[in-house]
Amino acid sequence: MNKFANGQSVIAELNTLAPKHLAEEGDPIGLQVGNLNKPVKKVMIALDVLEEVVDEAIETGAELIIAHHPMIYRPLKKIDLSMPQGRIIEKLIKNDIAVYAAHTNLDVAKGGVNDWLAQALGLEQTEVLKGTREVSLVKLAVYVPEDYADTVRVAMSAAGAGHIGQYSHCTFNTTGEGTFKPLEGTKPFIGTQGQIERVKEIKVETVISEDLVKPVVSSMKKAHPYEEVAYDLYQLENQGETLGIGKIGRLAREMSFEQFIQHVKETLDVPSLRAVKGHSGPIRKVAVVGGDGNKFISAAIMKGADVLVTGDMYYHNAHDAQAAGLSIIDPGHNVEKIMKRGLCEYLTDEMKRKGYATEFFSSEVHTDPFLFF
Repeated sequence: MNKFANGQSVIAELNTLAPKHLAEEGDPIGLQVGNLNKPVKKVMIALDVLEEVVDEAIETGAELIIAHHPMIYRPLKKIDLSMPQGRIIEKLIKNDIAVYAAHTNLDVAKGGVNDWLAQALGLEQTEVLKGTREVSLVKLAVYVPEDYADTVRVAMSAAGAGHIGQYSHCTFNTTGEGTFKPLEGTKPFIGTQGQIERVKEIKVETVISEDLVKPVVSSMKKAHPYEEVAYDLYQLENQGETLGIGKIGRLAREMSFEQFIQHVKETLDVPSLRAVKGHSGPIRKVAVVGGDGNKFISAAIMKGADVLVTGDMYYHNAHDAQAAGLSIIDPGHNVEKIMKRGLCEYLTDEMKRKGYATEFFSSEVHTDPFLFF
């Protein structure tokens, strides 16, 4: 029998990738319309929530829309059903479709929008363009009977523990002896009620980013054979990973300015774009910001970028970048449509791994308001 995920479970998985606390202050992410406390068979991933997108959701039977751009960006003073936004809300409510927005938190997230753009452009040796937050690290130590150490270790690693730089599954293991006495009412995996038991155990230690403590501990407990698990969590002083807006990296091979323009059009699927030539040499080092990149010109220059690829660029800022020797490629804000495929693949894989039959699919409605002639 097919088991469909509850809406809250879907959003919990989304928040594992892009935790809400990563969003910029004032960004109206989260539930926009509807109810998440119900099973969902179909989830549609969209860049924008336009009336055509809602009509598509109705036609395809989607019960939840996960969008990148919030449909309610400013507080509503009224819901006028004769107006476009009112009609959208009316259709959503009448058809029992919920809308959830993951915006700047999905931009900042590792493996989010800017990573997807960097990957599409073929950038290597990438790093954050402008840091906004440093993730704290936590040490988890858990005590496991010897025969189950591998099972618990693998479960924690699968949930994201033990990642150090380009290495995964990093743990340290110490053999020792654990003692305990099962009391009345217990059902011990090892031992007998009322008797002190001595067991050979392995202390498995690993490092976790603070964002992953809950899912890692949950996975560890599910894999652990004991009724009551003994484990410790320690806050570390070690420097954690830096998260932020944008990515900067290097192309596998240098290109001329004209070649790079064609490369952007082909890899990001745009018919045309705006370009400013500020860098006179070949293009090798590339900065990318999916949305409005006007605030990141200085960061791109400071990090030695030859070109900044961004979804929005103002006229006078383009002059400033050109004068400073930085080229600009503006393929339009709609280039963030790459999130539809990226998020759809992520949620499909993760929810299927947990045994859910919920279907995830990308909206096919083209939401770019601009026409190109």
